[in-house]
Amino acid sequence: MLRGSKVGLRARHEDDIPVLTAELYNDVVNASRSGGAPWRPVAANSSNPPFTVDDEKQDRVPFSVIERDGGTLIGVASLWGIDTHNRSAHIGPGLLPSARGKGYGTDVVAVLCHYGFTVRGLHRLQIETLADNPAMLRAAETNGFVREGVLRSSGWVLGEFVDEVLLGLLAQEWKPGPAPGPAR
Repeated sequence: MLRGSKVGLRARHEDDIPVLTAELYNDVVNASRSGGAPWRPVAANSSNPPFTVDDEKQDRVPFSVIERDGGTLIGVASLWGIDTHNRSAHIGPGLLPSARGKGYGTDVVAVLCHYGFTVRGLHRLQIETLADNPAMLRAAETNGFVREGVLRSSGWVLGEFVDEVLLGLLAQEWKPGPAPGPAR
């Protein structure tokens, strides 16, 4: 497990999936704003429910996010679009509604940076977020990400086009906090 000051990032457990599906995926507004595809209902007995981990995919590393104190599941995080040639990847956190506004997102981004730069040896990390998502913009910029551009009207979200902000961070620009501690 990777640990930050407030959160831990660990492997996805089977019992995480129903909670994440109910609180993140089945929230149509949230899922529509965070996903790159239109939301669609998924049957409870689906053979491929959302948040299932495919260990064969080498271009994505999914984590479950837990509170450091207590171990309560509070969301998801991933390194995705991993490009081993150019040594780059995208990061994406998603917090349960009850965990938002508590500084967890900033810590999740910090731990993902540690994983990407220190563990994986990447050169560049990137975040794309909707322009009207101040929490994600703040979490990224607090961790040193720089706004590199705006993709005008590039996200189709619930009947309207929305601007997306592109943020990047290079390994040599990253200022790591205290190294994540070992799992207890």
